[in-house]
Amino acid sequence: MQQNNSVTEFILLGLTQDPMRQKMIFVIFSIFYVGTVVGNLLIIVTIKSSRTLGSPMYFFLFYLSLADSCFSTSTAPRLIVDSLSAKKIITYNECMTQVFALHLFGCMEIFVLILMAVDRYVAICMPLRYPTIMKRQVCTILIVLAWIGSFIHSIAQIILALRLPFCGPNLIDHYCCDLQPLLKLACMDTYKINLLLVSNSGAICSSSFVILMISYIVILHSLRNHSAEGKKKALSTCTSHIIVVILFFGPCIFIYTRPPTTFPMDKMVAVFYTIGTPFLNPLIYTLRNAEVKNAMKKLWHIKITSERKR
Repeated sequence: MQQNNSVTEFILLGLTQDPMRQKMIFVIFSIFYVGTVVGNLLIIVTIKSSRTLGSPMYFFLFYLSLADSCFSTSTAPRLIVDSLSAKKIITYNECMTQVFALHLFGCMEIFVLILMAVDRYVAICMPLRYPTIMKRQVCTILIVLAWIGSFIHSIAQIILALRLPFCGPNLIDHYCCDLQPLLKLACMDTYKINLLLVSNSGAICSSSFVILMISYIVILHSLRNHSAEGKKKALSTCTSHIIVVILFFGPCIFIYTRPPTTFPMDKMVAVFYTIGTPFLNPLIYTLRNAEVKNAMKKLWHIKITSERKR
């Protein structure tokens, strides 16, 4: 991996250099990360254990929670550990691995959100054909294609990263490795690579956001012909999805669809979509979804009952 490089390791500057603030970061992001993992694992276990959550929507929600957990894990643990370290060193190979993981699970989250929008579109706009179109075999194929697409995207990103020669400063003004901060350190003209970055990551974020928003506008427009009860249920589900889409894609578009310039707010924006959104997703999908809440209550009731019998 270290061809054409005199740099074998990088130093991450993190979110702040202030010792007191670093301790606060350790506490706050430890809570966020534990909450993210516990919340998403709870959704995963509930969906796998409950017979009432067998619809395609929850099949896709299972993989969204899995992607959320892995996406957060690609950045949060290092941020937490580094907040207690005097020197935040990451090797070149570790840096490239983090770039790959960040884009693999981030792209997977995008594709799953699109699949969830497709599922809601078919369920609401073509209810009679829904069982035929969204069969389990079809859903499985779509998820496999999502993983393949995410892998191809990540390979493209890592190829761009490996083409960057590093021969000077090794200070990354960020809390994780990503292409944007790495471009600043490269000993070459990065204009073409930045264009490729925008045309890859930027295009995926922007086009996916537009597709998702159009699909939900069409879905909400079609609700005019539904009953009051059907409208209420569909609105509740779609509102949750739209909130997640805006929270994730807003920061993503801000980071990946612009020229190679950096702003002071970049790190906080990155924190929001790499750590904040995976933390909020379980709350959004459980607090606004009666079926998931009821399934969780039944699951814990069964576990408590079985423990008492022992």
